[in-house]
Amino acid sequence: MARRGIRSISVPITFGAVTVPLSVFLLVGWTTFTARNIAESGEVASNVWLLVLGVISLVVIMSVLVMFSIFLAREILEVRRQDGFIDSVTHELKTPLASIKLCLQTLEREGIPADMRAKLQKMMYEDVDRLATFIDDVLQASRLSHGDEVGMAVEDVGLAAFAERCAEVVGARHRLLAGAISVEIDPAMIVSTDAAALDIVLRNLLDNAVKYSSGVPRVAVFAALSKDGERVTIEVKDHGIGIARQNLKRIFHRFYRVPDEPVRARKGTGLGLFVVSALVRNLGGQVSAQSEGVGFGSTMRVVLPRRAPGPKSAERRGADAGGKVAA
Repeated sequence: MARRGIRSISVPITFGAVTVPLSVFLLVGWTTFTARNIAESGEVASNVWLLVLGVISLVVIMSVLVMFSIFLAREILEVRRQDGFIDSVTHELKTPLASIKLCLQTLEREGIPADMRAKLQKMMYEDVDRLATFIDDVLQASRLSHGDEVGMAVEDVGLAAFAERCAEVVGARHRLLAGAISVEIDPAMIVSTDAAALDIVLRNLLDNAVKYSSGVPRVAVFAALSKDGERVTIEVKDHGIGIARQNLKRIFHRFYRVPDEPVRARKGTGLGLFVVSALVRNLGGQVSAQSEGVGFGSTMRVVLPRRAPGPKSAERRGADAGGKVAA
């Protein structure tokens, strides 16, 4: 894939490092020249105004150069993240498509046993489900990054049973043994929230916990109410590769992936946690990551109001959707 023109942030940094000292040199030279002119001519008032204007002009120039360098460096980093995203998308699409094609070619052969045919069909269903989930994440991330409103249909959710269903889906997707994902939540705990959004949040967190585990995945889901009973804290804890302290906040940025080999060795687009963060904010909550460092596992913590703010009824959302289709 062809890369864009500027490949390194060293260019704007070097530009800023050269232009700022040059501006300082010009400022010192201008001040010295004006001081000498005052000493030789004896006209203080006009030269002082000249000095002030020169200082103001050079300060403005320096400020513009610094802001330009910072902006350019940020844009280059964003472009590099987008390039990495495109590479990841290509891989995420090609792998299941190649698997489906191989299964179809195998099914065309004569004399395939019924059990083998059923196994191939199951593999194709799993690949299609993987593609559908991936495309949904990309579309959801696109909507959220453009600030589109995400309507909520608030309903009562039994958190323990809900988390167990999400764990079953993720476990089946990764072919985990029973008990690899444990849910330790009070069965009586009820949360009023948008079930569809919470489903995306939990599945993404569980999927990440499994994906970035080292060895046999061991993931646990906990939940607890605050002392006043107004907020619920959900934690997804793994014993995986961990996260360096400086990356604990960056991982929620769009397209961001930790630049470490253990992370690069695993497929991903840098969108999952961005979607989680945006949806949790939409539900009136907060999400954060905790880790003792690389190799010590990580804990994703989601704090939600027990009742999501600004509820939008299912009937209203359905009417909105119908109106959009009709339009």
